[in-house]
Amino acid sequence: MKIAVLGAGAWGTALALQAARAGRDVVLWARDPARAGEIAAARENTRYLPGAALPAAMAVTADAAAALDGAALVLCVVPVQALRGVLARLPARGAPMLVCAKGVEAATQRLPLEVVAEAHPDRSAGVLSGPNFAHEVARGLPAAAVVAAADPALREAGLALLGSAAFRLYAGEDPVGAQVGGAAKNVIAIAAGAVIGAGLGENARAALVTRGLAELSRLAVALGGRAETAAGLTGLGDLVLTAAGPGSRNMSLGLALGRGERLGDVLAGRAGVTEGVKTAPALVARAAAVGVELPICAAVAELVAERITVAEAMARLLARPFRAE
Repeated sequence: MKIAVLGAGAWGTALALQAARAGRDVVLWARDPARAGEIAAARENTRYLPGAALPAAMAVTADAAAALDGAALVLCVVPVQALRGVLARLPARGAPMLVCAKGVEAATQRLPLEVVAEAHPDRSAGVLSGPNFAHEVARGLPAAAVVAAADPALREAGLALLGSAAFRLYAGEDPVGAQVGGAAKNVIAIAAGAVIGAGLGENARAALVTRGLAELSRLAVALGGRAETAAGLTGLGDLVLTAAGPGSRNMSLGLALGRGERLGDVLAGRAGVTEGVKTAPALVARAAAVGVELPICAAVAELVAERITVAEAMARLLARPFRAE
C-alpha cells in the first residue's frame, strides 16, 4: 500500500522512513523541484536530516499529482503556515489525510484540521501527534504517537499503515485536544527555554511547564476537546519532550532569548521552522475569542513580538494574584 508524504523537511523525511520501515511504498514530495532532485540523487536529506539514508525504493518528487496517485493515505507534513497554500494545489477529493504539523494558522487562528475542512471539505482528515524528535524516529528508536481523528476508519488505517514495533501508535478520539496540545506545547517550550537561558532555575521551569499544561487543557476544553487529552501523549508527553532540552527548536529559541540574543538573529541561523513564534499570538487570540486566559502563552507572544524582555515577562507572571490551583 502506498503512502504519500507531503513535505520534505526533517519530520516529513523521518515519517517517510518510518512508513518504509512499516513495509509501505512511499513517495516523498518536496515543493521545490531542485530540492527534490538533490534528495533523490543523494538518497539523503542533507539539509534537514543528514545521515539518514533513504531506501532505494523510496521515490522523491516535486510532482504532487504523481505523489498522490494511488495513495491509500496522505501525510501532510508542511508547516502550518504553509498548509492552506499546499492544499490549494491539491485535488479537493482524494485519500484520507493525516496532518503531521503542529500550530495555529496566524492569519485566521484556525487549527490545522479546520484549515483542511475549509480547503477540502469532503476529505477525511485527522492528525498524527505526539512526543517525537525527527532524528530519533528516522533512526528507528522507540517512540509513540497518536492518530487522532473523528473517523474510526481513519484511526484504524493510520495505526495499520504506519505503526511498527518501535513506533507505537495509539488511536485518539479527540483531534481538537491533540491539535491544541501540539500547538500550545511549542509556545510553552519557548517560555521554558527562556527561563533556563535567563538563569532562573529548574524550579521555575517545572512550575511554568505545569501551569502551561493547565493553560492548554483549559483551551482544549473550551474548543470542544477533552481535559484528559492534556494528560496523554499529545499533551503532557509532547510538552515534556519539547520543553526538556535544546534538541527542541522551540526550547532552544527560548534559551537564546533568555541569554539576550535577538529573535531575528536566532531565526536567521536556522533551516527549519520554529512553529511557536507564529503560533503564540494566534493561540492567544483564539483563546481570547472563547474567553480563555493564557498568561504564559500571552507573555511569549509579547516576547517574540519584542514588546517585552524576558525579565519583564517573568515579572508579569510572578505578579499575578495568588489563587487556588
